[in-house]
Amino acid sequence: MQHISQLIIAATFTIFIVSCKQKTQEKSIPEEVIPVNIVPLQQQSLQQIIYASGQFTTNDESNLSFKNGGIIHKIYVKEGDAVSKGQLLATLDLTEVNTVTQQASISLQKAQRDYDRAVRLYRDSVSTLEQMQNAKTSLEIARQQTVNANYNQSTAELRATQSGYVLQKFVNDGQVVGAGTPVLQINGAANRDWILKVGVSDNQWTHIVLGDKATITTDALPNQVFPAVVYKKPEGIDPASGTFVLQLKLNGADNKGIASGLFGKAEITPVQSIHAWSVPIEALLDGDKNQGYVFVTNDMQKAQKIKVDIQHIDNKQVIISSGLENEKYLIVGGNAYLTDGSKIKVAK
Repeated sequence: MQHISQLIIAATFTIFIVSCKQKTQEKSIPEEVIPVNIVPLQQQSLQQIIYASGQFTTNDESNLSFKNGGIIHKIYVKEGDAVSKGQLLATLDLTEVNTVTQQASISLQKAQRDYDRAVRLYRDSVSTLEQMQNAKTSLEIARQQTVNANYNQSTAELRATQSGYVLQKFVNDGQVVGAGTPVLQINGAANRDWILKVGVSDNQWTHIVLGDKATITTDALPNQVFPAVVYKKPEGIDPASGTFVLQLKLNGADNKGIASGLFGKAEITPVQSIHAWSVPIEALLDGDKNQGYVFVTNDMQKAQKIKVDIQHIDNKQVIISSGLENEKYLIVGGNAYLTDGSKIKVAK
């Protein structure tokens, strides 16, 4: 029994000695120091270029529809056709409209006869003044009903409100449409007043003003560059795209070859310069859309990982709009081996 107790004490002592040695070894392992290259951070006043893309359109696109519903009798144009102002584009079936117009005409004739009879009877002292006045009122109502019927008959024809092109045809012959249902979409492209609608972020929107110059290109016309200006700047965000949709108006004399819906790319040069940081692209880590991460240091002994907002990337430089306000040095070499809080040694 005494022998077993001695063995237990010896084993416990051995475990204690081994544990102490392991702790001593762990304490003796020095923390890794990573060599890095740094550059001082200094905010600059930069002339920025904002890149955006969108579709060509005109400022006078119109959806044409009938005032009253009915059956489409005939559509005389198709998508892509050129139209001139006042040209007949579509008509409704006039059976119902003509019936109402004829009824109004017959009612007017009857009201006129009733009034003439009431006037004669009043002169002969057979009817009263009130009866004659009532007949006159009925005549005026019948006249207004006739005017309304004739107007509805005239609106059963759809005519072009401007010279341009048919962009879309929404219905076909024989289809029943309600009042105000779009039938055709046309634009005034014949005037060549083209605009390019592009979406920009809220940060970009703040630096753009009306009249800022831009250049536009399109893959459909690879050898042409179209000068443009910022024509309209919205005061609210577009809920469909989540961006601010600018309108860039082409101000060149020759805009041939452009079609509505064509995709275009724009480079906008704001008059206002921005205060930002231009840093090497190798300093940027984990970029995602307009944000990314970089490593910085203020004491040249420890690295700190921070999030920054990216204005744009130009060749091998990244323009950072915010996030570096309180930082002194940017780590540009050795950052691939760093984590937040790593100890560093600045290479000479």
